[in-house]
Formats: sequence, C-alpha cells, structure tokens
Amino acid sequence: MEEKVAKKKNVGALCWWLTVSMIGMVVVGAGVLLLLKKLRHHASPQTLSTLPTNIVQKYASALELSLQFFDVQKSGKLQNNRIPWRGDSSLKDGKEAGLDLSKGMYDAGDLMKFGFPMAFTATMLSWSILEYGNRMEAVKQLQYAQDSLKWITDYLINAHPFEDVLYIQVGDPEVDHNCWERPEHTSEKRPVIEVNSSYPGTEVAAETAAAMASASLVFKNLDPAYSRILLAHAQQLFTFADTFKCSYTVSIPQVKPFYKSSGFGDELLWAATWLYHATKDPSYLNYVTLQNAKAFANFGAFSWFSWDDKHAAIQVLLSRINFFGAKDITIDEDLDLQMYRETAEIVICTLLPDSPTATTMRTKSGLIWLQPWNSLQHAVAFAFLAVVYSDYMLTSQTEALYCSGKLYKPLDLRKFAISQVWQNMCWEKIH
Repeated sequence: MEEKVAKKKNVGALCWWLTVSMIGMVVVGAGVLLLLKKLRHHASPQTLSTLPTNIVQKYASALELSLQFFDVQKSGKLQNNRIPWRGDSSLKDGKEAGLDLSKGMYDAGDLMKFGFPMAFTATMLSWSILEYGNRMEAVKQLQYAQDSLKWITDYLINAHPFEDVLYIQVGDPEVDHNCWERPEHTSEKRPVIEVNSSYPGTEVAAETAAAMASASLVFKNLDPAYSRILLAHAQQLFTFADTFKCSYTVSIPQVKPFYKSSGFGDELLWAATWLYHATKDPSYLNYVTLQNAKAFANFGAFSWFSWDDKHAAIQVLLSRINFFGAKDITIDEDLDLQMYRETAEIVICTLLPDSPTATTMRTKSGLIWLQPWNSLQHAVAFAFLAVVYSDYMLTSQTEALYCSGKLYKPLDLRKFAISQVWQNMCWEKIH
C-alpha cells in the first residue's frame, strides 16, 4: 500500500514539474532578458545585440502545449475555456470553511489541490514570464501564461483569509487516489486543511509568499491594484512563516505522504528574495545576507533544484544583484551576495558535462538523471537556471566563468540547456 501511495505521489510531482519547468525550457532559444526591465534595478545594463532573437518553432510548439496543460488542470468555473472536453468542477471547494477555493489547479491526474507545489508552480511561472514574457508574446502565448498564473493566485488569495491562516490542501488524498474519475463528476467530500499560529507550516507559507511577491511583479503594470493585493498577502505570509517556524509536515502529520518537506530555510530565503525584488525594501536583502545566510544559504555546496529545495534557484536569482548592482548595499551584504554568486557558479560547473567538477548523475546521452521517479524534474529545472544565468552573463558582458581553471562562455551554458530540452523531448517520444 505504501509503495502504491508513493508511486501516485511521485507521478503527481513529476507532472507538476513537467508543467512548471517546460516554461523555462521552451524559451531557451530566446535569450532576451525581460527581467532586467521588470525588476527595475538601479543599474541599467544594456542587452547585447548578439543575443539571439529568432523563434525556434519546436520550442514555441512545446510552450503552447505546456500552457494548454495548465488549462487542463484548472478547477472551478472555467472562463474562456479552450479545452473542449473540460468543464466546470469543484465549485463548492472551501465552502465548509466559508471560503471560495474553487479555483486553483489539480495535482497532475488527481483532483487534489496541494498548496505547496501549486504555489511553487506560480513562483516559477512568474519568473518565466518576467524573464521571457516578450518571447512568449512573440508566439502569442503570453496572455495564456498570465491567465494561468492569475488562476492560481486568485486561489491563493482566497486561501489566505487571515494574516496567520493559510489553507494548504483541498480534498482527501486517500479517497481521491483510489477513485479515478473526471473532475466534472466527482461527488466525494472535499475537506480542507489549514496551517495557523497553533499548527504552523513555514515552508508552505513562505512558498506562497514567494508566489505572490513574484506574481505582483508580473501584474505591476497590467493591474496595479491586483499587484498591491498580492504584495500585501506576500508580506503577511512571510511574517507568518518567519514568526512561527515549524515544518507543515510536523504540524500536520497526515500530509507527510504527499510533498513532504526536507526543511524550510530555503523557502524563507526564496520568499525574502522575491520580496526584495518586489519592494526594494533593504530589510529583505539583509534577511537573506547578514541575518540568515550562514544558517540557510548552503554556501559552497551543490544542491538539486526541485519543488522541495530552492537553494540553486535562490543562488542564481540573488547573483543577478551581484551582476548588476543595487543602491545602498553594505560591504558585508555585498560579500554575502558574492558568495551566492560563487555558489551559483558551483551549481553551473556541476551541470556542464565536460567541466572538471561535472556530476556523474546523468545518462549516457547526457540527460541529468538523479532518480527513477520524477526523473525529468532536475533536468528541466537546471535547463531553466542555465539559460537564465547565461543571460545574466551576456547582459552584464561577463565573458566567462571558470570551473576549476577551465573557461566556459554563456553559449556553453545555453548548449547544456538545449541538450536537456532535446533529451527530454526524446524521452517523451520513447515513453
């Protein structure tokens, strides 16, 4: 029975990751850094004319299919539905708590709503839009990406009715996983689970804060009022997460079989990093440097980027501040930012196949491969980070990075990312 539950959990995690990370992969050929403008750093680096601007049709097609998958997963009363075989579902979700939790997205082939991976999905989708939204727009997919993001953040807003209360799950996973049916036809009870000051959940609250902070940047110019609502929720949730430190799988043991967390330090840094980008409040930068870097940053170590471990993504996202600068950063904060960048380069050097420090955790054809279950999640996640980091290098006119004395250029990072995309496409065809 435990093996069956684990298998279903891992299938769910795999599908979330294929959806989230494909957004990053399919724009690997774009190479235009929209985030520089969106985050409004005080420095104004110029995008190099050598950056590729062509649209590669196979990536554009993959992007379109990925965004259709988001539409397939939507719960609630559908709007502008472009999936003919999907209809309204779960319209009464949250009713027992006096809330409207009808929106959001189902977990893979299940009818569960797990707040932890759903919030992470929103964070990664936001980052992808901020980085490459102009390329999505070029292939007429940006509106779909924004709509799917808002479908999740609408749900997250409703799931946070009070400053120290967050609803993190809808549905009974044991019942749901033993009953395969269309969401339009489900009649099972849909219980809800919350974290609060008595039963806290630091990682899920912090991840939700990261989702709302990053999404507030996406909607800052599109819908300023909505952006402000998201940011207010993000700040409240971060305070909640940081004040009541306890893993949600400890507070609520029944959630352990599904998306069990290995720790919450990375989520706190992740949330504070996005809040710094969204607000420019120096207290958030201080939080990820002087206050908590030693405890949570994992300096000097490689880590496998996933829905459970965001260290590598934090290191890449904070390295952009070191690349491009910002006002009023102290010397000590800058030293910690340099450490984040150095650790990001350790991550990149571990990924590059002919690097002296390259990981051996890959197939004979070069696909990053850590474990049989969720086997593609790390490959596609690192493909995204490699493209982003290569764009930081290009835009800042950083010619190369060094891996134990060997020199690599931004194009080498891009080649690695393309190899992971290609291997994933081949894997999908085989399986």
